[in-house]
Amino acid sequence: MRAILLALLCAVSLSGCLPMAIFASSSDAAYRGKSNSWGTVTASSEVNAFCISPKLRLVIWDFEGYFGKKVIMQSGYRDGYHNGKAGGVDNSYHMKCMAADFYIPGVPKEKLIAFAMRNGGVGGLGCYPGRSFIHVDVRDRPNGYSRPVTFSGC
Repeated sequence: MRAILLALLCAVSLSGCLPMAIFASSSDAAYRGKSNSWGTVTASSEVNAFCISPKLRLVIWDFEGYFGKKVIMQSGYRDGYHNGKAGGVDNSYHMKCMAADFYIPGVPKEKLIAFAMRNGGVGGLGCYPGRSFIHVDVRDRPNGYSRPVTFSGC
């Protein structure tokens, strides 16, 4: 009996460590035809979600847990060729496995931006006027910054 109580106590204690992202849904029509790369829903099979830093993975899980839906990644890791083709800068965080461009179906971009501004793991935020996705990276924030470094329309 003591072993069962101990196991139950451990399970309850550890359940607080589970990311809420495990409950995020990807079952509605907006996810049909999307690819899946290493546990991440991607806009196409061309998107590389293999090389995502653990810190970036945690930030993505924060978004999924908060909004209750999986993100759809438009762009993840990019090698130098693909980064140049996408118009990325030479020192892009996409080339360092530290950035993702994504959206969440049914969630207005303004809400994603507002959540990113409050999320302590987000180091950089790009908003791209006219596009449905946001850019999030996990760079270190400069000293004194309480919000992410913002660019491209934020």
